[in-house]
Amino acid sequence: MTATSIAWEYYRSLLAVLQHGSLSGAARALGITQPTVGRHIAALEQALGATLFTRSQLGLLPTEVALALRPHAETMEHTAALMERAASSQGQGVAGTVRIAASEVVGVEVLPPILARLRARHPDLIIELVLSNKVQDLLRREADIAVRMLRPRQEQLVARKVGDIELGLHAHADYLARHGTPLALADLARHAVIGYDEASPFVRNAGAAFQGFSRDNFAWRSDSDLAQLALIRAGAGIGVCQAGLAARDPALRRVLPQAFSLPMETWVTMHADLRGSLRCRATFDALAEGLLAYVAGQQEP
Repeated sequence: MTATSIAWEYYRSLLAVLQHGSLSGAARALGITQPTVGRHIAALEQALGATLFTRSQLGLLPTEVALALRPHAETMEHTAALMERAASSQGQGVAGTVRIAASEVVGVEVLPPILARLRARHPDLIIELVLSNKVQDLLRREADIAVRMLRPRQEQLVARKVGDIELGLHAHADYLARHGTPLALADLARHAVIGYDEASPFVRNAGAAFQGFSRDNFAWRSDSDLAQLALIRAGAGIGVCQAGLAARDPALRRVLPQAFSLPMETWVTMHADLRGSLRCRATFDALAEGLLAYVAGQQEP
C-alpha cells in the first residue's frame, strides 16, 4: 500500500485516538469496534513504515510522527465535513435532520416551544438537540445550527444577533422569607450563594465586575446551569438566573437588580454552506424569530 492509497478511515481512526487517548475512546467516538480501530492504526503504521503510538502506564502516547500527522488529518476531517454538508444541503423541501447546539438552560427552558412550533409547521423535520455549555464547532459539522452566547468570529458562518439575555441574581420567596433580602452586594456574605465550581471565561469576567461573587464565597457549587437553576427554585439560596426565566415563576424574586446585571449576547449561527438547505434555513429563521420574542419579553413584571 502506498501513502497515496491509504484509506481515509485509517487517518480518521488516527485522529480519534489522538483526540481521545485510547483505542476504546476512539471506537466509541467513531461508532466502530475497538479491534477495528486497532487494525486501522496497525495498517497505517505498516503503510507509513513508522510507529504512531507507544504504550505506557498512562495509555497510548503519540510519537512525533503521529503528532506531525495530526493537523493534516484534521484538514481531511474538515474537508469531509464540507463535502457532506454540500451534499446534504441539496435536499428538497423542509424535511430531514437538523442538528442544533445550545447551552443547557437555553436548550431545556427556552427552545422546546420554539422547536415544537417549527415541527408543527414542518412535520417531516427531525430535530437533534445537543445540550452543552461547550461551543460546538459548526465548521466540523458537530452541529448544523448553534445558539451561542458570544459573537462568532469565523467568516464561514452566517450569524444573526437576537439581542442580549439579561442575567440577574434571584432567589425563591421562601428563602428570602427565612433569611431576609440583601440590600447590597456585601450582604451576600451572609447568604447561601449558588455559583460555579470551575470558572469559565464568562464567569471570570463576572467575578471581576462584581466584588464578592467568587468561588470562595459560594455555599453551593456546580458547573451545571440547570443544577444551579434547580437549586434557586428549591429555595436553597441566591443564584444567577435569566431574568426572562425568573419572570415566568411568581415564586422567584429578583435580588439587587441595580447592583448585579449581566447581559449575554445571543446569536443564532450556521455554516454559510447551509443557506441553500431549506430545512436549515427554516430552522434558523424559526430560532431567530422565537429568541427575538423571548429577549423582548424577558423583562420582569
